[in-house]
Amino acid sequence: MKNKVVFSAKIMEDATKIVEKCMGHEDAFCTSRCPMSTDAKGYVNLIAEKNYSEAIDLIRDKLFLPNSLGRICAHPCESDCRRNTEYNQPIAIAALKRFAAEQADDEERWDITVAPATGKKIAIVGAGPAGAQAAIELRRCGHEVVIFEKLDVVGGMMRVGIPEYRLPRDVIDFEYTYLSKLGVEFRFGIEIGKDITFEELRVNFDAVVLAHGAHKGNIIPLPGHKAEGVFAATEYLKEISMIKTFDKAGKRIMVIGGGDVAMDCARSSFRIGADEVFQCSLEDDENLPASIEEIEESHEEGVHFNAGYGPIKILEEDGKVVGIEIQKVASILDKDGNFNPSYEGEIMTIEVDTVIMATGQIVEDVTGGAIETGRGGRYIVDRDTLGTDTDNVFVAGDASGGNIVIEAMALGRKAAISIERFLNGEDLKADRCFKDEWSYQTELDVPIPEETTDTPRIHSRLRDSEERKRDFVQSDLGFTEEMAVAEASRCMKCECKLCMKECVMMNEFGSCPKDMMEKLVEGQGMETLLAYSCNACDNCTIVCPHELPMKAIFIDSRKDFVIANNGESPIKGHSAIKMHQILGFSKLFSTKRKGGKK
Repeated sequence: MKNKVVFSAKIMEDATKIVEKCMGHEDAFCTSRCPMSTDAKGYVNLIAEKNYSEAIDLIRDKLFLPNSLGRICAHPCESDCRRNTEYNQPIAIAALKRFAAEQADDEERWDITVAPATGKKIAIVGAGPAGAQAAIELRRCGHEVVIFEKLDVVGGMMRVGIPEYRLPRDVIDFEYTYLSKLGVEFRFGIEIGKDITFEELRVNFDAVVLAHGAHKGNIIPLPGHKAEGVFAATEYLKEISMIKTFDKAGKRIMVIGGGDVAMDCARSSFRIGADEVFQCSLEDDENLPASIEEIEESHEEGVHFNAGYGPIKILEEDGKVVGIEIQKVASILDKDGNFNPSYEGEIMTIEVDTVIMATGQIVEDVTGGAIETGRGGRYIVDRDTLGTDTDNVFVAGDASGGNIVIEAMALGRKAAISIERFLNGEDLKADRCFKDEWSYQTELDVPIPEETTDTPRIHSRLRDSEERKRDFVQSDLGFTEEMAVAEASRCMKCECKLCMKECVMMNEFGSCPKDMMEKLVEGQGMETLLAYSCNACDNCTIVCPHELPMKAIFIDSRKDFVIANNGESPIKGHSAIKMHQILGFSKLFSTKRKGGKK
């Protein structure tokens, strides 16, 4: 009778090392950098194979806004793309997401299944990406979800803060129908604190998510900031988004700021009739926070950049803006590291009649002071759970500190996870994998494939700058199929699993060595055939970046299998080999005796 296999200490030590260090399950750099953990590598390679339906299904497994994000996402995934860190030419991941959506996003394929009704009701304040993502997660759990929105449209700041030439409104409306299909209820034109009190929400609903964004602009108190013609970027972009004009703007416009919002303001200014548009920012050309695409397109459209110059004074006559003084920035931080800009050199005066301040946004408190707020009006929350001091109130998106759309969505998901635990009476933190709820540093560390060459990034098609700068029709026409497939084919397919490419045998037992060794380390043993299938070539260890001892485990474990099997091989076919060996040493079949004599 066979005994239980007891593996040697050395085998168990090596197996533990493999479980701890094998990179077979480590995510690609693009995936780990995405706050929503979108499998960018997966869908990019499906596009390269022209498998667009599977690509969009993979995207929609995480994101309900594939086409919107494909146009306006700040794409942190591209920053960590190996093509960027090695060659400064990242894969156009966002543009490929848009391409997949345009090719194959079919609402008939959307997963709109929800769990049985729980009888629980959730109120969400704000129909932006954070509130929408929280609503999706909670509705899928079977809860009744109601979104209260001050505006009469969905999308939040994504709709009233991002110009239509970048994000067509029909794209937003189409993608938001997913929430309606799930059974999420919208109540538009409802302002919390005016039409309904925060306390009423908290009492009448089992949980509340504050996700109303940062819609209030920040005005720097410069000399002259109260002059007629000074506006916050939020007010400016909102009106332009809603009615495609801003009657109070003049013909010569200065935009203060260096981020994407500033670029949107500058580019939108031409589209509402400005003759000249200027920009100034504390950050110089090399450190502008705006995306490269936005900066380049702003230059193409004729924005006059004064990066590295700060505003000193707004000039006015009869209470109206007539110019602005700017000066070169010597430093942004003081010697103690605090924000305290200093200037040097000659003061430059620019004649303008309008000043737009794209210098930050503020969250308006809708709770009447019931929830504590901090810098920029953002609510004080537990960073892990997004919970507040009021047990059934959670916060997501800009209201809790998210800066870009994909981060707002991740915070909406995080708040929903916390609420689900709260409703079930569970600890909000116990045994929770917070790593999976945000971007993180992957442990993947593999060499660049030998055949890799520095192929240039393919850029999407833009309308002529002089034509596009005068209307709100989309300026970026996206990829053709040929362009998309070629760009997707640049992906390095970042993963380890080098050993799996060398060994046909191991592919029969798992996706990587970690799969094979976890059961052994957990005390569940090892498949006998796994040990006896190894041909001892050692190529698995040779190509492994950590030189993990796979062969050593497979070969050495055979001894333990034999011991447990009373000295016999555990493989049935080996009985014939044993008989051959016995007969080979039998005097009936031997032509020599011991000692070498015939």
